[in-house]
Amino acid sequence: MKGLWTILLLMCSNIFMTLAWYGHLETKKLNQLTKWGLFMAIMVSWGLAFFEYIFQVPANKIGYEENGGPFSMFQLKMIQEIISLSVFTLFVLFIFKSDKLSWNYIAGFVCILLAVFFVFKKW
Repeated sequence: MKGLWTILLLMCSNIFMTLAWYGHLETKKLNQLTKWGLFMAIMVSWGLAFFEYIFQVPANKIGYEENGGPFSMFQLKMIQEIISLSVFTLFVLFIFKSDKLSWNYIAGFVCILLAVFFVFKKW
């Protein structure tokens, strides 16, 4: 159950992370927000990142094996990366609508999935 909570919290965290890191790039579609400038983009991103950390820190605490969770630190990081890329891809394709999923992106994801396999493989 701790593994499931970890993954759900990381998913929530990554929604805020994607908005904080990349949402300001889409402000040109919203006329009022384009007048903010860099300083306001940073302030809004920091505000969103606060919520990212509200989910990220508990996810890692709950999921870490030394706290009774099922994952090593490497495994937590690998899960984080997969979720991050998945959430980012969904945002780019369906929310931002700024790019297409081409074969080289898919090939890169396959390589990362192979990395997940090797990190979770018990040798």
